Amino acid sequence: MENNNNGDPTPVPRVAVVIFLLKGRSLLLGRRRSAVGNATYALPGGHLEFGESFEECAAREVKEETGLDIGKSEFLTVTNNVMLEQPKKCHYVTIFMRSVVGEEQVPQNLEPNKCDGWEWYDWDHLPHPLFGPLERMVKGGFNPFSS
Repeated sequence: MENNNNGDPTPVPRVAVVIFLLKGRSLLLGRRRSAVGNATYALPGGHLEFGESFEECAAREVKEETGLDIGKSEFLTVTNNVMLEQPKKCHYVTIFMRSVVGEEQVPQNLEPNKCDGWEWYDWDHLPHPLFGPLERMVKGGFNPFSS
């Protein structure tokens, strides 16, 4: 945060990397426990650290949150998300990645203070409510299986 002329903190945009983890026609979603998007279903991901590539960030966040090891990931798109309706107003530039996970891997909830748990959901039967940035992509016709 920076300070404005009154000394109050001024929010600044942050960069998040999230990943569509795909297994067959399913994707991995977790129910958020956060001031931003609380109780909504979201993709694994988090903040980009200084010097990290998008691929490195995606692999690190997936390992930290789910214990899963991912191989190669690919860039899908980027969105600009200004969330003024949240209890904690924020602005994120979100990098969306994609990776395929092997059948033998089972996600664990390694950050229970941030997520209620991880589950595989069929693309045609996603849970509700979805986290805002993901919901806007789905309603806009985005499909991670065909992009």
